[in-house]
Amino acid sequence: MGNVIVGVSSWTEPTLVKGGKFYPPWAKTAETRLNYYASQFPIVEVDSTYYGLPNELTSTLWVKRTPEKFIFDIKAFRLFTQHQTMPIVLPKYIRDVLPKTLSARKNIYFRDLPRDLLDEVWKLFSDALQPLRDSGKLGVVLFQFPSWFFPGNEQREYILSCKEKLRPYQLAIEFRHSSWVSEKNIDRTMSFLDINKLAYVCVDEPQGFNSSVPPVIAATADVSVIRFHGRNKAAWERENTAASGRFNYLYNENELKEWQPKINELGSKTKQLHVIFNNCYDDKAIQNARQTKLLIDQLSSTSPEYA
Repeated sequence: MGNVIVGVSSWTEPTLVKGGKFYPPWAKTAETRLNYYASQFPIVEVDSTYYGLPNELTSTLWVKRTPEKFIFDIKAFRLFTQHQTMPIVLPKYIRDVLPKTLSARKNIYFRDLPRDLLDEVWKLFSDALQPLRDSGKLGVVLFQFPSWFFPGNEQREYILSCKEKLRPYQLAIEFRHSSWVSEKNIDRTMSFLDINKLAYVCVDEPQGFNSSVPPVIAATADVSVIRFHGRNKAAWERENTAASGRFNYLYNENELKEWQPKINELGSKTKQLHVIFNNCYDDKAIQNARQTKLLIDQLSSTSPEYA
């Protein structure tokens, strides 16, 4: 199963860095940490691009600091996924020309910005990813839509507009409301993604909430993605909980083995499968990524089908 690559969703998560269980003592800078991470895993998901716009210089440094075939999945900027966004995270020259009614707000949304400013933000984001694409190190651009993003024609048109803005990048779509894959909507959802070559993001996460998406397996593009968020049900929708707290969960071996048939199935249906652990509290994602990689390697060595 050489087309299945495993990694985690952040190599700079504070609890991982401070925990001292993964990085060796000499890995104390951004460069040495990425060097070391890339010696352990072939892929990483960048979540900092969700909180603030990336830039070409940073992308260029990532290219230089990683092996030839290393892959970066990039999380889309939060404004693009219709999350609330603080104006302060926008570049200063854009903040300076915001209408006063917007610059005075605590949060703004995609719908609030004038078209010309939106176009500029899209361009900044797209240009920043170009060094990764030119080097062959860009995986998918992950659009993780919020729980209030419900299925409908307007939402599907918006997703297509995102694809148009980021041509020729490969988009991956993660929904945070179960209605997208309900019995009523799942066929239409998957058909829409398949026709438009948008990768459906399969998830493992706490169940029992409206924001809980079941572990549906579907290949709708040449690249597929599975994201493991942990199963910390008590903190999943708890208010005033830091993101790292929601993902504070360590999968046991049986839980990981439950996923092996699904990983095998999806890996056989796509050219490349990205398995990403987002339970990034302390070194929990690292542990589970290593366990999963070992399980996949064991399967490859014992199954002629994947030899």
